[in-house]
Amino acid sequence: MHPPSRQDYISISLAGQGTYNNGKQWRRQSCWRKWKRLSRLQRSLILLFLFMCGIASYPAVTEHLRGLTAGERSTESNSVLRPIVPQVLPEPVKPQPEQSSQKKLSNKRGPPILQNRLQKKGNGTVTVEEKKEKGEEEGVISWRGAVVDTDKDTEEAKDGESKDHLLANHKSGPSNQSEASLLEAVKDAFRHAWQGYKDFAWGHDELRPLSKSYSEWFGLGLTLIDALDTMWILGLKEEFEEARTWVATELTFNKNVDVNLFESTIRILGGLLSTYHLTGDTMFLDKAKDIGSRLMPAFNTPSKIPYSDVNIGKGTAHPPRWTSDSTVAEVTSIQLEFRELSRLTQDPQYQDAVAEVMKQVHKLDGKLDGLVPMFINTNNGQFTHQGIFTLGARADSYYEYLLKQWIQGGKKEDQLLQDYVQAIEGVKKNLLQKSSPNGLTFVGELSHGQFSPKMDHLVCFLPGTLALGAHHGLPADHMDLAKQLMETCYQMYIQMETGLSPEIVHFNMHEGSIRDIDVKLADRHNLLRPETVESLFYLYRFTKDHKYQDWGWNILQNFNKYTKVSSGGYTSINNVRDPDYTSPRDKMESFFLGETLKYLYLLFSEDPSLISLDEYVFNTEAHPLPIWPSTA
Repeated sequence: MHPPSRQDYISISLAGQGTYNNGKQWRRQSCWRKWKRLSRLQRSLILLFLFMCGIASYPAVTEHLRGLTAGERSTESNSVLRPIVPQVLPEPVKPQPEQSSQKKLSNKRGPPILQNRLQKKGNGTVTVEEKKEKGEEEGVISWRGAVVDTDKDTEEAKDGESKDHLLANHKSGPSNQSEASLLEAVKDAFRHAWQGYKDFAWGHDELRPLSKSYSEWFGLGLTLIDALDTMWILGLKEEFEEARTWVATELTFNKNVDVNLFESTIRILGGLLSTYHLTGDTMFLDKAKDIGSRLMPAFNTPSKIPYSDVNIGKGTAHPPRWTSDSTVAEVTSIQLEFRELSRLTQDPQYQDAVAEVMKQVHKLDGKLDGLVPMFINTNNGQFTHQGIFTLGARADSYYEYLLKQWIQGGKKEDQLLQDYVQAIEGVKKNLLQKSSPNGLTFVGELSHGQFSPKMDHLVCFLPGTLALGAHHGLPADHMDLAKQLMETCYQMYIQMETGLSPEIVHFNMHEGSIRDIDVKLADRHNLLRPETVESLFYLYRFTKDHKYQDWGWNILQNFNKYTKVSSGGYTSINNVRDPDYTSPRDKMESFFLGETLKYLYLLFSEDPSLISLDEYVFNTEAHPLPIWPSTA
């Protein structure tokens, strides 16, 4: 049984007075009669009052509408971190240490932790939820610090904004400055970053400069160890001695903690080995032996392809909880360090373990003209998720270490060289394209035969690697390609409003495009990455073209302008497209001290013997290891 329909009025009959009706039409007529009965003065005063109320509420309404349109304004009213022209970021009000159990959210190349972030006024970003570790959230991939949302639309460029216009906005350089002043500028940046770490995060993994606190990943002082050889190269002896004392007296690896094999190898083992070679201090070698031996259980797998994670206290290893796969970049980018550890200790177990990995990858099916997929199974030793090829996250440093192992070993291991040269030819054939309208050469991606014009900032290691190969006798066209890609990587900076590159860009390939580069909303963050300044260092060291120093100087200036925190340290930012509101992330990655500032210092140095590229090869965390002396 349905309830009776509801009327929108009632009608009451009153004896002797006809009918009282409060229907809508009657109410409207009654209000109009009352309005007409008012005097002209009264009506004017009411209208004036309503007009003033409208004026008073207009800014709030328009701001709210702007926020809804942009899709990125928080409903909170805090605007402390929104300076008009941010020279340094202001100090926060309430420091709040991050719990050691908190998962790593924005690492450089870390284990594949799926994540999502929400921008928040005041302190950068907050975690919304950790994505399901099986990767069930659609379109989100996290790797080496990259957060890729393949479902986000590309942010449109501003009309009429051309490359020439952006060049004019960002063009400046160190041409009229002395070498000493350039080097001192890098030292100043390092001291500022180090002071923040020393004051608020000493002995912990990473600084959170805005909250004047720290975050833990492994609990092994990652930033301190990563920065050791940087301090030595920069001549910061007082800071170095403080750090050395901590390593000697406080650093212990006898801890019940899971660490990522790849990250621990390139940052900790690589950093300790490099510092030993630069200083001759055997304490660092002893620490390197300790961590190296504790990482070896990772290789105890059915296929000899190592697991991703090791408990360095218990001596056990395991893959991620959601898969039995490791990433190809992880298992093929630990070789320089373990090979050097074997050479120093005369214990072949380390080199044998990593050589077996390269031997197996060399003979695997599933490659495309030397290009490798991103995943490999630790049980059967086969590639998985085949058909996807990239020089970005999860595959990048495989190619880098092919060349560098060949150089490290004295250019005798022809199989490594052949795999590298074949892979570069595969890049030219399958991944290399030009953008529109300015014809920038870029490296895209291939997925089951479909080309994508997507390029990670991580790919900007490639110009430097190509130049290094050409320096060591590989074809001259490798250097030609290096110069073209170097221009592209710099354009990824200067075409942004802050002069800082986003994490990922997409290149336009259609005729009539207004600008070459588009950036999706989820890709606008900058993590203080080193890859572009790394390649600038190589290009300047080999060509002596001062434009590369100019470009590096511009990047350093923009780091200082948009990421420097007044109380100490530098912070990653969420938005390189908005110089007025960069949305700081409150994290200084260890590689900013270990790599970015080190490469900038070497870029500005005119001394080719300062870490000579004929005597050293850098690991993928910028730790120089010696090229082995020839035994011929």
